[in-house]
Amino acid sequence: MTKTIATSRRPMARAVAMLSALATIGAQQTAFAAGDPPAATDLWQSPTLFGDMGGLRPVLAGRGVSLGVNETDEVLGNPSGGLRRAAAFDGFTQLGLGVDTSAFGWPGGVFNVSALQIHGRDLGSEDLDVLELPSSIEAERATRLWELWFQQTIGRADVKLGLQSIDQEFLTSQNASVFMNATMGWPVLPSEDLHAGGPAYPLSSLGIRLRFRPTDTVTVLGGVFDDDPVGGDFANDGQTLGAAQSGTSFDLGGGALFMAELQFGVNFAPKASAAPSQQGSPVPSADVAPTDPGSPGTYKIGGWYDSGAFPDQRLGVGSAQAHRTNLGLYAVADQTVWHRGARTIGVFARLMGAPQQDRNLVVFASQGGVTMKAPFAARPNDTVGLGAGIARLGHQAVLFQRAEAAAGFDVAVRSAEAMLELTYQAQIAPWWVVQPDLQYLVDPAGSAALVGAVAGGRRSGSALVLGLRTSVAF
Repeated sequence: MTKTIATSRRPMARAVAMLSALATIGAQQTAFAAGDPPAATDLWQSPTLFGDMGGLRPVLAGRGVSLGVNETDEVLGNPSGGLRRAAAFDGFTQLGLGVDTSAFGWPGGVFNVSALQIHGRDLGSEDLDVLELPSSIEAERATRLWELWFQQTIGRADVKLGLQSIDQEFLTSQNASVFMNATMGWPVLPSEDLHAGGPAYPLSSLGIRLRFRPTDTVTVLGGVFDDDPVGGDFANDGQTLGAAQSGTSFDLGGGALFMAELQFGVNFAPKASAAPSQQGSPVPSADVAPTDPGSPGTYKIGGWYDSGAFPDQRLGVGSAQAHRTNLGLYAVADQTVWHRGARTIGVFARLMGAPQQDRNLVVFASQGGVTMKAPFAARPNDTVGLGAGIARLGHQAVLFQRAEAAAGFDVAVRSAEAMLELTYQAQIAPWWVVQPDLQYLVDPAGSAALVGAVAGGRRSGSALVLGLRTSVAF
């Protein structure tokens, strides 16, 4: 049930003031780039705000240790639509520690541990009642262990064992990662159809992942993980209950989630370097660099199979009747379609389906869009993007929601939901990114009214969402 939260004008005023201030800073940086640059300082040239930390980072690097601290915060507000007009601030701090074991005479090994401190309030679930959440970092407030794994490379293969968040490697799209809406990261379909949304941010599960590169342009990815990162039945998605709050439950009592993905590269060649994963954890890079004037692209096909139990959608999530096993299929395409110097235009598309309507809320979802790197000559590191997504619910789930609404419950009868997003990532400094964002969420409650006290008898209408995100690497 959605929490009732009074509308506040003050957070919106603070959001506007913050946007204005950061826009002024961005304009100053653009002016510096277009004209004579200011006197060079270590601060504005450093890849991190704290630089080498007084010599600590080079000392650690000499011993194979890398340390990363990242802070991502945002303010979001919906001036129209949703259950009520509101604004919310949320964010997370990530601490990551990586160890290259070759520094100790063990070649090919990488140890990684990362933790999250999540703060703020959620706009999407509390004030909009949407499936495609407007923020990819929206989560329950907690301080938690996130990932804890060891990876060993042997020739063209590597194996990763431990606590893993699978959205770091599976189902990813490089171009889609520019956007703020959650479905552009870990998509809405597995978020709704897997236990607790699956082992994806801010959750993780114990498992083993294998990766093999038979050629420079082909990668085979597969793994098996505990399917329930918080434990309990399907309805339990509590991120703040017991050991699940700290990320130390290490649960193995659920079913097995099998993931498999085949990746193809076009106009690419190997690049021997290391790069951070999507959320900043140090892992060996699977990226490649273009070798000819052709346009590089990456194509992926994959799927999952879950051996766990799933409630019958026609009888509701809390019903005793359950179905064994579940599966889903997907395809992802990232393609550069034009490039000239630093300026490039890329397109992406991601399709996925979960055909078993008796156990899946969302049976089809897709995302797509276009991004441009260096949209302005004076801003070579900025990116602008326009994207869209849609989620369609299964017939059995719709029938159940209609029955609940007819009985007088506070329920949104959804049939489909769509979103449109326009975003701009401004690289203010190598360590600082500011991102204004605009989203339009079409029929967030599935074009049906919510009855009762939660919505005050009003329809949860299509919502306009304005946002501003800032990310700092310390």
